[in-house]
Amino acid sequence: MAGLIKREDVEAVRDRARIDEIVGAHVTLKPAGVGSLKGLCPFHDERSPSFHVRPGVGRWHCFGCGEGGDVISFVQKIDGMGFTDAVEHLADRVGVQLRYEDSRTGEAAARGSREEPGRRQRLIEAHRVAAEFYAEQLFGPHAQAARAFLAERSFERADAETFGLGYAPTGWDALLRHLQGRGFTQPELVASGLVSQGQRGIYDRFRGRLVWPIRDVTGAVIGFGARKLFDDDQGPKYLNTPETSLYKKAQVLYGIDLAKRAIAQSKRVVIVEGYTDVMAAHLSGVDVAVATCGTAFGGDHAKVVRRLLGDTTAGGGLQLASGASLGGEIIFTFDGDAAGQKAAMRAFGEDQRFHAQTFVAVEPGGMDPCDLRMARGPEAVKTLVDGRVPLFEFVIRTTLDGFDLDTVEGRVGALRSAAPFVAGIRDRSMQLGYARSLARWIGMDTEEVRREVARAGSRSGPTGQRPGRRDERPVPGLRDDGAPSGEAVHGPVLTAPDPSDPVARIERLALVVVLQYPQHVPATFDDLDQDAFATPAWRAVHAAVRAAGGVGTGSGLGGGRWVESVVEEAGDAVAPLVTELSVAPVPEDRESVIAAYVADVVRKVADLGLTRRIADAKSRVQRLDPTSDPDTYRTAFEQLVAIEAERRRLRESV
Repeated sequence: MAGLIKREDVEAVRDRARIDEIVGAHVTLKPAGVGSLKGLCPFHDERSPSFHVRPGVGRWHCFGCGEGGDVISFVQKIDGMGFTDAVEHLADRVGVQLRYEDSRTGEAAARGSREEPGRRQRLIEAHRVAAEFYAEQLFGPHAQAARAFLAERSFERADAETFGLGYAPTGWDALLRHLQGRGFTQPELVASGLVSQGQRGIYDRFRGRLVWPIRDVTGAVIGFGARKLFDDDQGPKYLNTPETSLYKKAQVLYGIDLAKRAIAQSKRVVIVEGYTDVMAAHLSGVDVAVATCGTAFGGDHAKVVRRLLGDTTAGGGLQLASGASLGGEIIFTFDGDAAGQKAAMRAFGEDQRFHAQTFVAVEPGGMDPCDLRMARGPEAVKTLVDGRVPLFEFVIRTTLDGFDLDTVEGRVGALRSAAPFVAGIRDRSMQLGYARSLARWIGMDTEEVRREVARAGSRSGPTGQRPGRRDERPVPGLRDDGAPSGEAVHGPVLTAPDPSDPVARIERLALVVVLQYPQHVPATFDDLDQDAFATPAWRAVHAAVRAAGGVGTGSGLGGGRWVESVVEEAGDAVAPLVTELSVAPVPEDRESVIAAYVADVVRKVADLGLTRRIADAKSRVQRLDPTSDPDTYRTAFEQLVAIEAERRRLRESV
């Protein structure tokens, strides 16, 4: 299997993928000065636009919520993708053939080693055409059973169109003939999973069924789920696309394309059990609902959800510059029967993958969201979700339901059965809290319950992990983008200084123009030493600029490559500040005067640095005794005179 994408190919994707076009597909952008665009941030609610894009440097930043990055990071965040998936998605879009570094040999491998160039796009196109074909059939003369199924569940034609539902005809090759007529080959169709291979040839996989298109986070159809409609259909009640290069059931969440924006904004996701439940939830105003496709909710699903919630580390939230933590809510809805309770137990193990709080919503009568909407209307579905209970409480109480708590034997048995679940809670404070609750629920002494929980914790708990603190981080390893990480992910993040500080304000503006207009910055800027910036945050950015080669290098690289090189040198703690500065509005951006303006800003920050050096030099001269150490005094005085002369020349050059 191929490893990391070659660096030059990632850079080619950044260069070719126009950030204004990619962002513009999700955000209405309007001009905000020369070379700058702005709009309402897609990642938090706001009424006044604070989301800025500067195509010339290939960066975006929201001055409201602090999010920012390049075109790849935007796709990662808006579509809940990992770094590699985002690069591959953009590469397909802009026509870059990716090569991979083999993790064992270090040799580069073309993308074709995993899949022929263009093959993925052909398969996606085949699914798009198939979805259109099925949708057309749904309202034809032979799909009465499919329409009746929807009507019985209170779904109207507009609802079917919103979710792209379709009907697979009963014949053996209706879709096959349609796709072949559009130029798709048999090998492509077999690889897509849209047809099956039999002894007598290939034939439609879905026949005589109501069909749901399953989309990835970008909205591309990658598979289908199909529901049996006729008694003579000997297949399973629900039949999904088989595992293909596009469709990995352990990673797919139905409805993710419709829910992703709401999930990212509300920091809440509702996991339901079926396609009709997703439809019912969305139509009831619960627009954060998704469902697994023919498999239990697992670790790969958790990764998708974590990315959309902003919880990018297993077992911990993403730390912001303010020190706050991005959490949220994961709400599982289960049937009230034994199977639903078993699913909740599985979810208990997955909870450890989230920093968000995990809840369960179970309707007492056992109705799922689809049944609930039919029986009591949309408000009942919202009430179900709002009435959620913590997953830990649900699991523990479900365990207790199997014991007669009116007897000593029942209480002891309940304690021994429930204690491992309490011990498996990795958050220490929450574990102690549930130990107290368990004591109250079964009517036993709190200390006795704590001792039993401690004994259970000395063994592997139900999750297969030793209890520990939820805020523990993995040891240094690989970041989500596949790059090696030299430190734990919870390292310090520098915050921008007080904008009312006049010195910090001038230093900030100087770095803004250095990043955005390196070609206009005087070469003397690179002569500034490491102490030229007084503000710690801006000194750190200046250090990254110096490490990237200074403006002499930046003017030759061009906007996008220049900022990217500074970001790479900045490291995780400083990179967000570099992105912010690279898109910040410039008070003067007229093409005719920008060069003079940039030079003036740089002169001001140089003047500030020289003024500080003069003050330091004067202080040193004043502390020296010219009679006791005349040579040292003379040297210090000459240094003071030289610095004053340098500042005078700088000011006279204006």
